[in-house]
Amino acid sequence: MVERRFIFFDVGNTLLFPNRAKMLAPVAADRHPTLEQWRALERRTKKDFDQGMQNGCVDHGFWWMFHTYMLEQIGEDISVRDVLVENTQNSSNWDQILSGTREALCRISQKYRIAVISNADGGIERILARCGIADCFESITDSGIVGVEKPRREIFESALAAMNASPVESLYVGDVYSVDYVGARNAGMDAVLLDVSGAYREREVPRVESLEQLESWIQL
Repeated sequence: MVERRFIFFDVGNTLLFPNRAKMLAPVAADRHPTLEQWRALERRTKKDFDQGMQNGCVDHGFWWMFHTYMLEQIGEDISVRDVLVENTQNSSNWDQILSGTREALCRISQKYRIAVISNADGGIERILARCGIADCFESITDSGIVGVEKPRREIFESALAAMNASPVESLYVGDVYSVDYVGARNAGMDAVLLDVSGAYREREVPRVESLEQLESWIQL
């Protein structure tokens, strides 16, 4: 067995989480879904989005689907959907970081070389710096700069090249099965889902629900 030396991380819903108040600004605050309602929508969207990806039906993006479901649920006019999607794809609105994230990354980096691969708008390094964790990573690969999004093999290969890493020595940690897990596996990497919302609890796939659980999992 080849020893694992590199760990690559997704950002959204893995290291950083949405600032829901900013994202949902076009909707009256008293109609915003609660955190649990948001996570339930996330679970539903991941299930349907993954199925579409597997069938080759990728006409609708993840957040387009998510906000469609959300607006239907709260009875809001669908006309604000495009603005909500734009707000969600703005990396500056992903500024919520869980307590202990930097400490966990520092512990992991003592044994592994760590880096980022993110579908973003070219500004993910800036927001990681603002949240105090950019310096934890040796390399940050942003699809907005590379020009290729996950699950395309090329973005994983670009990140591997930046770290001079081989796929068989590398693990990818992300939150969407069809984008992160399948994309990394197709690039020859090992992969695990960081499943904070619990979308994949019933699925036979490597998964953890926190960075602390990831630390234990990578020791197995």
